[in-house]
Amino acid sequence: MHLLVVGAGATGGYFGGRLAEAGRDVTFLVRARRAAQLEANGLQVVTPDGGFGLKPRIALPGAIQGAYDAILLAVKAYSLDGVLGDMAPAVGAGTMILPMLNGMKHIDVLRTRFGKEAVLGGVCRISAHLDGQGRIVQLAKFEDLVYGELDGSPTARIADLDAFMQGAGFHARLSLTIEREMWEKWVMLATLAGVTCLMRGTTGEIVAAPGGKDFISRFLDEVAAVVTAEGHAPGETFLAQTRSLLTAQGSPPAASMYRDLQNGSPIEADQIIGDLLNRGRQANIPVPLLTLAYTHLAIYQNRLSSK
Repeated sequence: MHLLVVGAGATGGYFGGRLAEAGRDVTFLVRARRAAQLEANGLQVVTPDGGFGLKPRIALPGAIQGAYDAILLAVKAYSLDGVLGDMAPAVGAGTMILPMLNGMKHIDVLRTRFGKEAVLGGVCRISAHLDGQGRIVQLAKFEDLVYGELDGSPTARIADLDAFMQGAGFHARLSLTIEREMWEKWVMLATLAGVTCLMRGTTGEIVAAPGGKDFISRFLDEVAAVVTAEGHAPGETFLAQTRSLLTAQGSPPAASMYRDLQNGSPIEADQIIGDLLNRGRQANIPVPLLTLAYTHLAIYQNRLSSK
C-alpha cells in the first residue's frame, strides 16, 4: 500500500514517521519550508521513552504524479482549504482519504471535493507538538489512531488499511462505529477547549476555583445538547466518564488550543467551537456558554489576523 501523509507536523509526522520507521511505503506532502527542514535534519521524533529519526520521502505541492492507495490527512482544520488542491493529484478512483482533523465540518468539505466514497472516518489521540528545532515532541504516553468506514461497513479496503497500520509502534484500531467516536471526541474536545481557553487554566485549576466544577459540567451539557440535536446523542457511559475526567480535583488536562493561545499560534476556534455554536442556533438550542467561548476566541483570532 502506498500512503501519502499530508502534513508533517505533530500528528502527521508522528504517525507517518512511525509507519515509515516500520518499513511502510510512506511519502510526506509538505510545503517548501518544512521540506527544507526535513531535508536538513530528517524527521526527528522525541518520545517519553527516547525517540527515533529517519530521512523521510518528501513530495512538494505540484510534484505528485499518480494516485495513492491512501491519504492520511493530518493538517490543522483551518489549513484544510489550502491543501485540497495540493493533494488532489494523489486522489484516484480507489483512494481512501483518512482525515485526522477535529470537528465534523471537514467531512462535508472532503466529500464535496472528492466524492462520498473516498472519505473514511478517523480519530487520533496524541499529545505532541513541534519544538523550535522542528522536532516532534510527544508529551504523554498515548498514541491512538482509529479509523473505519463512516457507514460502519466491514469492507475489504478498510481491512487492508487496518493491516497496513498494525505493528507500527502505535495503537491502531479498526472501528465499525467510527462516526459515533468522532462525534464523541468532538464533545470532549469542544468542552475541554472551551473551558480551558475561556478560563485560561487547566481543568484542575478551574475545578479549584469557586463555581468551576459546575461551570465545566454546564458547558459539557450544552455541547452534548447540540450534538444530540444533530442526531448523534453521546452515550450515557461516555458522558459520565467525560464529566468525571474533566471535573476531577487536581486534573492536569488542558486543550492543545489552550497551548496554542499561550504560544500566540493560530487556533481552530471556528471548527471546534464555532461550528457547534452555529448548529445549536440552527436547532434553536440555548448556547450561552458556547457563544461566550467563541466570542472570546474570535477576539484572539482577530488580533492575530491584524498583525
